[in-house]
Amino acid sequence: MRILYQLLVVLFLMLQGAAGQPFIPGDPCQAQNGRCFPGICRRPYYWVGTCQNGFSCCRRYVEA
Repeated sequence: MRILYQLLVVLFLMLQGAAGQPFIPGDPCQAQNGRCFPGICRRPYYWVGTCQNGFSCCRRYVEA
């Protein structure tokens, strides 16, 4: 039964990869090097998405 569970997990990860949706465990905002802020993003940050708690996911501008 344990092997069946592990095979299902591997199958799920493979299907996500085939669909083009990377599986990143944890906070998706941190995976994008962002921070969660209430409200809108202010300078020097820009909006990159929404956090799990409904806050704005903001990332700092990087000048080259």
